[in-house]
Amino acid sequence: MATLNSAALGSEPIGKLLIRQAVPASIGILVMSLNILIDTIFVGNWIGSIAIAAINVVLPVSFFIAALGIAIGIGGSSIISRALGSGKNEKALKTFGNQISLTLILTILLATVGLTFVNSIIPAFGGKGDIFEPAKIYYTVVLYGVPFLALCMMGNSVIRAEGKPKFAMIAMIIPSVGNLVLDYILIIEMDMGMLGAAWATTISYLCCFAYVLWFFLSKNSDLKINWTHFRFDLSILKETSSLGFVTLARQAVVSVTYLLMNNIMFHLGGEDSVTVYAIIGRMLMFALFPILGVTQGFLPIAGYNYGAQQWHRVRKSINTAILYASVLALIVFAGIMFFSEDIVRIFTNNPKIIAETPHAMRWVFAATPIIALQLIGSAYFQAIGKAVPALLLTLSRQGFFFIPLVLILPKYFGEIGVWISFPLADVLSTILTGYFLNREIRENL
Repeated sequence: MATLNSAALGSEPIGKLLIRQAVPASIGILVMSLNILIDTIFVGNWIGSIAIAAINVVLPVSFFIAALGIAIGIGGSSIISRALGSGKNEKALKTFGNQISLTLILTILLATVGLTFVNSIIPAFGGKGDIFEPAKIYYTVVLYGVPFLALCMMGNSVIRAEGKPKFAMIAMIIPSVGNLVLDYILIIEMDMGMLGAAWATTISYLCCFAYVLWFFLSKNSDLKINWTHFRFDLSILKETSSLGFVTLARQAVVSVTYLLMNNIMFHLGGEDSVTVYAIIGRMLMFALFPILGVTQGFLPIAGYNYGAQQWHRVRKSINTAILYASVLALIVFAGIMFFSEDIVRIFTNNPKIIAETPHAMRWVFAATPIIALQLIGSAYFQAIGKAVPALLLTLSRQGFFFIPLVLILPKYFGEIGVWISFPLADVLSTILTGYFLNREIRENL
């Protein structure tokens, strides 16, 4: 039986523990976000603004497949954290083995389907006109690496569940550093254009996978599984799937959002409008990294202490996480409001894009100061294994509010209707999450 040393999750002061978990997670998310940001900056400055739109078309497809790994990772890691908290070590090991098997089977299958129907998928996600050819080049190469990325994301969640946030951080840093170096070599030095950007991304995924594999094979990991743990256990699969479906559904809605937005923006303003949204989309991934880091750091703490029935520590972790994330959200909000034009100039020198994007970006980030409650609240239900409320709250922002708003408001207000849909959805989903979280705390904690 493996000896698992994650007991610090149930004994250290919550504030100190959350910082120790959240800082590496935040850095990891930051650097991982740079993976996409770097591609965007390189292709925007050395290939052209159309290339930015092309990458934006590919992202929802590749991200959805990679999200399978994230979903299986977070769903299984919730089980692992609670199993460790209650001393059920063998269940933790079986869960990890099942995560690996499930990730491999599903992501390879979806990548194969994605490559088979490439000519239909790209136009459906907005890759029309001049955008199609560069999008196809990028899509085809990146999809080969997506199963490796999915395994990395799955493994990263498990590393955090073990209480090893620094190793998880390094795993997320590796592909971004690799991508930066390879982008310079392949795009600038070798003049490979979109093909160079695609191979830089794919090779960086392989480097990350090699590191994650090394971690679990080395003495750094306490999850020492054997071949019997890869055999599917239906009860574990059911629990992993129900919890992981929350994350997968969220990413599916994100992919649908990209599909809708790319097509709506193309209809409203052509390739330039798709590029405006692409830049804002990068900032949504990048700028929120500290808030997402607190959310990721919060998950294993809440899950472990819930499994150990330390209700006071669970309440403390919720309050502390919301406080820390809210302060960080205010800082992000201020940065976007004051420096939006400077941010846009990093991506492109196209005067029309520079003129249109800052105003839109300010609208999109207008409700950022309140989003901490929505993120921590929905994450809490996932951490404690309550899949249904976790799913509903996770989908509330984009699925229940944003998509209907973005389908209705542009008909009356044009392009500005697209941008005001973002803060309206944030406000409505935060109110809903606050209600359910407050009820859960009063009744069960």
